[in-house]
Amino acid sequence: MKTLRIALAQINPIVGDIEGNTSKICDYMEKAKQFGAKIVVFPELAITGYPPEDLLLKKHFINDNLNALDRINKNTDNITAIIGFIDSNNGIYNSAAILSNQVLIGKYHKTYLPNYGVFDEFRYFKAGTSTPVYKTEDITIGINICEDIWSEQGPVKSQAAQGAKLIFNISASPYHMGKILLREQMLSSRASENKVVIAYLNTVGGQDELVFDGGSLIVNEKGLTIARARQFEEEMVVKDLTFPMEVIENISACKLSIEEEVYKALVLGTSDYVKKNDFKKVVIGISGGIDSALVASIAADAIGRENVIGVFMPSKFTSKESNEDAKELAKNLCIKILEVPIDAIFKSYLKILNVEFNKTTVDITEENLQARIRGNILMAFSNKFGWLVLTTGNKSEMSVGYATLYGDMAGGFAVIKDVPKTLVYDLCRWKNFNEGRAAIPNRVITKDPSAELKPEQKDSDTLPPYALLDPILKAYIEDDKSFEDIISEGYDKECVERVIKMVNKSEYKRRQSPPGIKITPKAFGKDRRFPITNKYRSY
Repeated sequence: MKTLRIALAQINPIVGDIEGNTSKICDYMEKAKQFGAKIVVFPELAITGYPPEDLLLKKHFINDNLNALDRINKNTDNITAIIGFIDSNNGIYNSAAILSNQVLIGKYHKTYLPNYGVFDEFRYFKAGTSTPVYKTEDITIGINICEDIWSEQGPVKSQAAQGAKLIFNISASPYHMGKILLREQMLSSRASENKVVIAYLNTVGGQDELVFDGGSLIVNEKGLTIARARQFEEEMVVKDLTFPMEVIENISACKLSIEEEVYKALVLGTSDYVKKNDFKKVVIGISGGIDSALVASIAADAIGRENVIGVFMPSKFTSKESNEDAKELAKNLCIKILEVPIDAIFKSYLKILNVEFNKTTVDITEENLQARIRGNILMAFSNKFGWLVLTTGNKSEMSVGYATLYGDMAGGFAVIKDVPKTLVYDLCRWKNFNEGRAAIPNRVITKDPSAELKPEQKDSDTLPPYALLDPILKAYIEDDKSFEDIISEGYDKECVERVIKMVNKSEYKRRQSPPGIKITPKAFGKDRRFPITNKYRSY
């Protein structure tokens, strides 16, 4: 019987920060030694961060990553380290290095290269062609990378057939709602099918639109989870494994609710985007509505309330309730709020445009002018003080174009860009429940949503009710269902046609929007890439 202590270093690398990532890897390696671990494992492309995208086209970037691996190797005395890096040999490979006592024992090249959704690995990498196993600490181990483990016929099967008892999979698996359950089910199947222990290590952190949720796992040969890392946090998991496994252990599921999971993903994605891009403070247009309330709450939790500035920009159409709610929100969250009325500026615009506009009817043009005035004010604060503007549009609005280019879409980061409106309400309710108080004022959650750009305006004047709109949008955007498929589910034909037309017509707007955090299986941008000029219609 052999006992092996392993350490899974669930770290948060920064793309392109090879020096910083190398230092972090060496620090965690020392921690693993202090815990008495014999093997320490780091995520996919831990040295470069994931995904490095077109940095991979720079030869000096590849060389810097290889030099970093050499420096890390000098710290591997009395421990075996498995580290994600980029190998170069007549092309480049998404690779794992096996280092032990300052010796490069071997290199594994990822064999299954994902090229769907947010992934674009065929653009950069060559696929590996072998699935070796290694002997360390008298245990035969296999190593593979992320996508490799999702296939039943992938490297795990081959490595188990070669005698591997322990498989390490190093990953950079982006988050979307409920994905951790899919991973755990897959890992359980892969372990039990091949009668191996699987140590699955996922990276953690925000990278532009993506959030990596961690949630690393160790699954025994019965398919039972015997160790679990937290989601959305850096952590080192240390576990003693006994071979042959004589005790069936099972860690009961410690699963987050969907609301808590999404909220934490949004906080981590916002925090890392702000901090990794060297911003100190953010500025948000606070309207008294639910979207800006949720964004302000996320921002305060992500970077500290003292670093969040709200700007309330009332017009003659702003209700008394919105005025009160905006200020109550700022008080509850303990964030600074500035008030900048826009009526005088709006009147100036109308006066200047009067010569050309005086024989026309007031329409959406005048509404959008107000949104663009507000966008200009927020960008002025950003320019003057270096604050990052967080936009407040949700996925429902972005889907159908219920947003103003260079107005409420103006900014640097779109926190809830991939959050449907109905989920916005759920997240606000969860926030208040979790805090045991109305951090987000109750009236913000219960009142009818309105852009307040004309008298008595309601979102429902322009859009179907969100409870109806969101399922149609999910069917069309995330599930790629046709017009006929959607109406066959019982939705009104005219409503579905109207929604699809709005989605298609708004692609040019979405293409100009800031990046935002992916939380659904198919987000706009990297996931869903439609041509702006497009005459195909399914209705």
